[in-house]
Amino acid sequence: MKIAIVYPPLFRNNKIPLLGQNRQFKFTNSKQIKIFPLIPASLATILKKNGHSVLWLDAINKNIFDFDKKLIDFNPDFIFIETKAPIIKKHWLWIDEYKKLLQNCKFVLFGDHVSFFPEESLKSSSVDFVITGGDYDITGAQLIEHLSGRGNMPSGIFFKENGTIKNTGTALLYDNIDILPFIDRDLTDWKTYGEAYLYRPCAYILTGRGCGREGKEIGGICTFCIWQHAYWQKKARLRSPYNVAEEIEMLVEKYKVFEIFDDNESGAIWSCDWLTEFLIEIEKRKLKDKFVISSNARAEDLTEEKCVLMKRIGYRLLKVGLESGNTETLKRIGKLETIVQIKENIKRAKNYGFKILMTIMVGYPWEKEDDVKKTYDVAKELMFYKTHFGDSLQASIVMPYPGTPLYKDAQKNNWLTEYAFDYENFDMEHNILKSDIDTAYWCRKIWNIHTHPLFLIKSLFSIKSLRDIDIALRGIKSLLGHIKDY
Repeated sequence: MKIAIVYPPLFRNNKIPLLGQNRQFKFTNSKQIKIFPLIPASLATILKKNGHSVLWLDAINKNIFDFDKKLIDFNPDFIFIETKAPIIKKHWLWIDEYKKLLQNCKFVLFGDHVSFFPEESLKSSSVDFVITGGDYDITGAQLIEHLSGRGNMPSGIFFKENGTIKNTGTALLYDNIDILPFIDRDLTDWKTYGEAYLYRPCAYILTGRGCGREGKEIGGICTFCIWQHAYWQKKARLRSPYNVAEEIEMLVEKYKVFEIFDDNESGAIWSCDWLTEFLIEIEKRKLKDKFVISSNARAEDLTEEKCVLMKRIGYRLLKVGLESGNTETLKRIGKLETIVQIKENIKRAKNYGFKILMTIMVGYPWEKEDDVKKTYDVAKELMFYKTHFGDSLQASIVMPYPGTPLYKDAQKNNWLTEYAFDYENFDMEHNILKSDIDTAYWCRKIWNIHTHPLFLIKSLFSIKSLRDIDIALRGIKSLLGHIKDY
């Protein structure tokens, strides 16, 4: 069969929709955010390995002026599309339009929003199948095999039969994700992806799926995190250190990749045993100093023991959720960390020389001006503490995506504004939650910590290489785009 995995060019006022591999959606002026859609790329890889003809067409990541022509000329039997709440109406219209152009083609939606509300898309558009759950690469490939006359219909599929919506039950999560083939980087145009803060050439990987916590059966439970609730059932699975090291060896040797970014929710660094074994695998393959690795991380994992291991492995930058400078807020959103612990552990990581990228949100309905000022002060304190070139932050408006515990809390407590009744408003340009503060002002103010003279001086004096200069130039462009967003 011929199968296309597409990201249609659905822009707004020349702003780019942050969709693929993005847990938080917005339209942005920054052209430096091009995150590699890892699970869709895994789906493309499996389909090709199974003998199908696959077209990867991402018109968000790069300008594809002949997008329509390429897609129609390919004449696919199936089109797969990732979607999220703020852009789903556009996808419904797009599917309805292309159904007329490709009358024999079947359309398949997957994503976090449709995992919560699969029937909605079948009622609102002419989509043929909706895949639920986070392992949609495995499920999607199984669906195609079934429709090709090989294998059973997988769990987690919603579809119409004679006008009636039917489903195959709850989506499965597969324990052994080592069985997945390494992503076909050539098929999925890997070189065109990358964020401003990563050294080039860079490549994205997933060491696992889900936000894990050391010694805990249940992983992260942050009430705002749609992936942890819609995709991973609040659990976490890791690939083996051997399997990950093997993929990195391939990326370094075959593609000359210098920086790896692990975009798993909390990386793999929540497991001390995993890090220990991974170090052995890296040393066995003589990969030390041939690459650097950066990762998402929970602050609670930045312990002395883990920092020592990460330093020996070659970790460079850690993307850590601060979210708020107030412990009461952290408690209410299920962060399972206090502000004292977060500050202590981020400072420890900086003592070891790791670059820290903090993520911050403003607009919690219970926070007042003094609370958000406290968040600003904490962010500033941590940015100025032992500043290394590459330290940075991201600020955004908190979004209670439909289906998340935060959204349900908002319904229960009457926190939702009138904007909450239109999915397209969940775009970080509208206040979905009632708030006494000027969210756009505080987002700008927090982003502008980057422009403080002391931070700039400290950063510039810690530049050590031409690679750093390259990041600096891209970072300035990205920062200006983000500030313009607010």
